[in-house]
Amino acid sequence: MAKKSETIKTLQKKLKKTKKKLGSVVASPLADMAAAPAKNTNISPLAPEKFPDLPVIRGARFASGSAGVRYKNRTDVTLMELAPGTVMAGTFTRSATRAAPVLDCEAKIGGKGGDGAAIIVNSGNANAFTGAGGVDAVRAVTGAVADTLGLPEARVFSSSTGVIGEPLPHDRITAKIEDLKAGLTDGGIADTARAIMTTDTFPKGASATIDVDGETVSIAGIAKGSGMIAPNMGTMLVYIFTDAKIQRAALQRAVTQLTDTTFNCITVDSDISTSDTLLVAATGAGAQIGDGRSASFKAFKGALGEVMMNLAHQVVRDGEGATKFVEIRVTGAASAADAKTVGLSIANSPLVKTAIAGEDPNWGRIVAAVGKSGAKADRDTLSIRFGDILVAEKGWRSPDYAEADGAAYMKQQELVISVDLGVGNGKSTVWTCDLTHRYIDINADYRS
Repeated sequence: MAKKSETIKTLQKKLKKTKKKLGSVVASPLADMAAAPAKNTNISPLAPEKFPDLPVIRGARFASGSAGVRYKNRTDVTLMELAPGTVMAGTFTRSATRAAPVLDCEAKIGGKGGDGAAIIVNSGNANAFTGAGGVDAVRAVTGAVADTLGLPEARVFSSSTGVIGEPLPHDRITAKIEDLKAGLTDGGIADTARAIMTTDTFPKGASATIDVDGETVSIAGIAKGSGMIAPNMGTMLVYIFTDAKIQRAALQRAVTQLTDTTFNCITVDSDISTSDTLLVAATGAGAQIGDGRSASFKAFKGALGEVMMNLAHQVVRDGEGATKFVEIRVTGAASAADAKTVGLSIANSPLVKTAIAGEDPNWGRIVAAVGKSGAKADRDTLSIRFGDILVAEKGWRSPDYAEADGAAYMKQQELVISVDLGVGNGKSTVWTCDLTHRYIDINADYRS
């Protein structure tokens, strides 16, 4: 019997090791979707049915490849070439420990246009908290791109995403730049969306078009982001391209304003990244967009906002381990800033998020999140709704509320939680997801 017992223990150990290996495969941060099976069962249940057909942006070309930055045979580097006349705008993380590529982009983004431009991105290594070596790596990569494409180095922007605190093997990237140049095509944006992924379960893309004096102006954007999402700028890595001809100052103004109502209103886990970068490139190959008072500018800004909101929502839908997409509407606040503070307090509360994951209509946790936010609130004017269901009002549970109704509502995949503070006219909407055990699995094994 002792021998049999020993055999069982041995099998149990082997099974445990196998499960751990399988878990690592599932959570592998750079799984190459091109090499994955036709049906990826690990894609977020909130994902769109497919990657959208994005319009070709005149003056923009893309190429992607495998540099082996962290893993072999994974698509992990991408190059974006932009035509002469391109203007650039962007927003970046406000983290005090910003990565070297972010600092470099910040220094370049306000530069004079006219020349062409390029963006190069790698996944697998964030080149963050890497000291002077990180700065040298950025210069090596952007310098090599500049030499290869015949651009001023000041017009080459770079991003890195992945593990923090490890030196970037930049020589692996620079060795691939000639190949990337040879592969540039105006139809390569979908591959670029895949190349920038880390723990993402699906590539993210969105587009919009407007008519300006009979000419179509196109906007196409891609993003990566799944965890470490609590933006304080624009978030994650986001690249948006348009063939519009627009003044840089006007484009920057629009991007900054739209960021506050899109990317800065989402959260997955309350963690602000060291690498968040949003770049918008207008190639100037299409119609002229007027100034801020013109009809063409208003239409352009509206379409750009649609693309940014779509991408922001996709990031939430791909939140690590997410099974619920949650919209939190806050009204009746003393100010718009207070409303946003309350919304993010609810959205970032682990107790609220785990209750949502467990489909538990625990509205008391929402009350607590409002109270801890620091925003002006009054117990006796506060009301809470789940969808159309009035849950609480006047400092107490609504007399018409039935727990069974709340529980039934929480089973839905997409939820709306509304909170009216009853102290003013300020309002804000934020978006989040639930917090499941899968989030722990992904992040516990991220580097293993």
